[in-house]
Amino acid sequence: MKLLEHEAKNILKEYGIKVPAGVLIRSAEELIPHLSSLGDRIVLKAQVDVGGRGKAGGILMAERETAVKTADALFRKEINGLHVREILAEQHLPIQHEYYLSITIDRSSRQPLILFADAGGVDIEITAKERPEAIRKVYAPPLMRDIPPFMLRELAGSAPKEIIPVINKLYRVFCEKDALLAEINPLVTTPQGVYAADAKIIVDDNALPRQGIKMNRDLTSREREAEQHGFSYVELSGSIGVIGNGAGLTMATLDLIEHYGGKAANFLDVGGGAESERVMHAVQLVARLPSVRVIVVNLLGGITRCDEVARGIIAAGIPQKVIVRLAGTNEAEGRRLLTEKGYEMLDTMDLVVQRAVEVAV
Repeated sequence: MKLLEHEAKNILKEYGIKVPAGVLIRSAEELIPHLSSLGDRIVLKAQVDVGGRGKAGGILMAERETAVKTADALFRKEINGLHVREILAEQHLPIQHEYYLSITIDRSSRQPLILFADAGGVDIEITAKERPEAIRKVYAPPLMRDIPPFMLRELAGSAPKEIIPVINKLYRVFCEKDALLAEINPLVTTPQGVYAADAKIIVDDNALPRQGIKMNRDLTSREREAEQHGFSYVELSGSIGVIGNGAGLTMATLDLIEHYGGKAANFLDVGGGAESERVMHAVQLVARLPSVRVIVVNLLGGITRCDEVARGIIAAGIPQKVIVRLAGTNEAEGRRLLTEKGYEMLDTMDLVVQRAVEVAV
């Protein structure tokens, strides 16, 4: 789950990383009592969970005299389709230089990867693409609590020595907060010291309870419902709904849809031993995706009984066409039940997927 900037900065402060003085407001009027403490120039930052917030007009500069009016205008905006409901108002920093610092997981090496560049800010992606040698990187063995000094010196290069402890503190944040990403962009030097001018932290969804986070805000209402039922579920952008049992079978179904020129609307693995009520909820959940025109149900009956699957499909009572491939335990009874209700059944995964692509066109 991605934390909002003010949440990420509160964590950085706990670990001794300086952040600008600021206040979170939910209306322009809430800014008034804080104006004197924020200085003559104020940065107003919309707290919305989108990328490219600055370029979309979500970060505005204001003089103290116009800050309330500017905040009111920002509250009336939509940033990439999201209403602005909270603003982080911060003091303007006298920036001398901007750096980039991030820690993420390198999937190939299965280790934390620390990146540092002497140029930070909104164009770091361009730097990474056009001048990859400008970004220094080291791998940190995951059992280390602290980064060895020689690694810190290698990362920081010619940057001021005050930056070195910040790198180590961010690494502790990354480890102790179960993060998939901890990023400061830009990390800035000022006459008063080194500050995190912006911050991004993404917490591993599987670790949310350990971190005391009760609800994953990043989930859609359907993803939240799927989580409650224990489904493995991901929303995609196509028009063919997919329900399978087992991650491998479900992924193979998605691959075949792509192979035959279709687009899957979702990934849903009901798991093994699914009873009729569980299958019913899965079919109804997928059917509520606005883009779904047809649903593929591709299940192999081992501990899952095909007659239970059939009863669940029938009980769902959805308007979209459902094309089914069942094989395994109680297959004959499952086929009989579905055939009596007029459902289309085919013998192989290839045939089911080809037919679904035809219907979805």
